[in-house]
Amino acid sequence: VAKGGSILFVGTKRQAQQSIAEAASKCAQYYINYRWLGGTLTNWNTVSNSILRLKDLEAFDESQLALFTKKERLNIEKEHQKLNLSLGGIKDMKNIPDMLFVIDTNKEAIAIKEAKKIGIPVVAILDTNSSTDGVDFPIPGNDDASRAISLYCDLVSKTILDGMESQLGSAGIDLGEAQTPLSEDLPEEKMLEQAVADEIIPEDKKEADEPKAHSGEVNLEHKSSDGTEDRSKVGVSEKAQEIVKADVSSETVTDKGK
Repeated sequence: VAKGGSILFVGTKRQAQQSIAEAASKCAQYYINYRWLGGTLTNWNTVSNSILRLKDLEAFDESQLALFTKKERLNIEKEHQKLNLSLGGIKDMKNIPDMLFVIDTNKEAIAIKEAKKIGIPVVAILDTNSSTDGVDFPIPGNDDASRAISLYCDLVSKTILDGMESQLGSAGIDLGEAQTPLSEDLPEEKMLEQAVADEIIPEDKKEADEPKAHSGEVNLEHKSSDGTEDRSKVGVSEKAQEIVKADVSSETVTDKGK
């Protein structure tokens, strides 16, 4: 990798599929984690044609798919899914890789034979039941546990990143230089600041609501006092009208008596 080469991660067993894909994506390398197609290395021209077909299918947009019938669209989707599973990890690989990293040599025996035939070095994890035939750099380890496989893949990806860093350093590129410097604030400090802000805001709201509540009570008192005054006024006027009516009726009675 330090000399500009590429590495192909190979691991098609269920426990290794996700770890292989993640590790290869971290270090910008290639992987095969679904099924090894016979002739992937020895018959690269045919495989490259299949990769071109995969890219053509990915280039279809909805407007172009709308021109096909429903059955034709289903066939295109099936073909795309099939090619993507088998060749999705190597669709950007321009040429055969310079090295293979293999998980479970028994399951990937065909890949090791093809690499040996072409002269590609192989790095493999060897369990107690694994064969060392065709493996140039054997690494003893458990190839069945998913946690162990993820550990191996992480170590290999970090090693590749170190090689890429040394390549850039030898080319005179300053890796410490960045157009946008990273912020020095730690995530924990941000969380603490947010928590303190959340605690201060409710207190401020309470203090702001208290004078509003006092003003509301004062207004209610004014309203209630005004209401009682109005009711008393209404009561006095009614009593005055009754007194006037009584006086008028008494006067009429006296006039009739006379």
